[in-house]
Amino acid sequence: MKRISTYMPNDDYQYRMRLQEWKMGDLQAKIGEQARVKELRDDPLAAAHSTRFQSKITRLSRFSDNIETVQGDHRIAEGYITSANDIILRIRELAVQGANDTYSKEDKAYMAEEVDQLLNELVAISNAENGNGDTIFAGDKNKGLAFRADRGMIPGVSGTRITSVEYLGTVNKQLAEVSENSYINVDFPGNRVFWAEQQQIFSSVDASNYSVSEDSSIIIDGEKINLNAGDNVHAVMSKINRADIAVKAQLDPVTSSIILKSTTPHQIWMEDSDGGSVLKDVGLVSANAGSPPANINRDARVSGGSLFDMVIKLRDDLYSGNTIDIGGMALKGIDLSHNNMLSELARLGAEDTRLQTTYERIAYEIPNIQQMNSNAVDLDFAEAITELKMMERTQQATLQTAAKVLKPTLLDYLR
Repeated sequence: MKRISTYMPNDDYQYRMRLQEWKMGDLQAKIGEQARVKELRDDPLAAAHSTRFQSKITRLSRFSDNIETVQGDHRIAEGYITSANDIILRIRELAVQGANDTYSKEDKAYMAEEVDQLLNELVAISNAENGNGDTIFAGDKNKGLAFRADRGMIPGVSGTRITSVEYLGTVNKQLAEVSENSYINVDFPGNRVFWAEQQQIFSSVDASNYSVSEDSSIIIDGEKINLNAGDNVHAVMSKINRADIAVKAQLDPVTSSIILKSTTPHQIWMEDSDGGSVLKDVGLVSANAGSPPANINRDARVSGGSLFDMVIKLRDDLYSGNTIDIGGMALKGIDLSHNNMLSELARLGAEDTRLQTTYERIAYEIPNIQQMNSNAVDLDFAEAITELKMMERTQQATLQTAAKVLKPTLLDYLR
């Protein structure tokens, strides 16, 4: 019960009107922001769902951006590899012509000059850069040359020529996330792209009685392989063969030494890790080990060359007029290089198909999640405007009623 001599009726009316004004202001703000949920307290459950939806949209957008970047890099790399493959086809034509004895030694020297110029172009392609100035075929080494060409003299030829080409990049994997917990390899190591033969490394050390002295590890083609103290040579080879690398190990039945063989054309990289010396002990790596691939033990035998080795041999055979070698080992090496290039192009095509499929799925998924987020937190304009009009009429009626009720004073009750 309220006394008529107090200000309670006036205070009550003011409180109710201010509360109504606050509700109107809050609704107007929501209309202005086009959102039903401005703060967590407006609808905690919807806000929680919206947070998850927005996080998912952000991740999908990042995946989409990653795919576009990878596809762009793939297209640039594909262009250079296609150019290199066209050059290899021309070199093969010259090899087939040079293997014919109807051409004189002078004619073959002219062919050798063209092969030499094409070799220089292949080296230039191998050191190509993308739009950001990053070296394409150097693994994760973004700056600097991927290959270094050494020049020297060739018997019977004036001037210097390329005599060897050395890979300066890395074999470290670069992965891009293109979907939830799904990655794709985005690097193009030159010692895989510009390679011809499967490499083999033959140790000269008898490893039949070898045993790992302490827990350690080795790294082959960028893959770390953990070894335990007491592992014998068969356990070491078994762990190498089970690793996710295109390299297999076996024991030479005659010398009992370890042989490493690549299962795909590429240059094998290996080094000891974690303070171990397993590869040194079995004679694969030099005791004064530098960085791969220059750390191979000088007593070990290595076979399997690069595309550049094949082209250099063909050029030199053409200069010397060695018809048998031109049509034999040289031509075989060019064919192997061509096959490896085709394999790289096929791999790029398969990866691009996968990326395009993933990109289209993400492009379809993002609008659906955006719609779910909109349903959770967006404002129904028709409902909001109707509610605002009702509030305005209620406020107007409240003000009119207050003007009539609050008009009498205490003197009106004393008459």
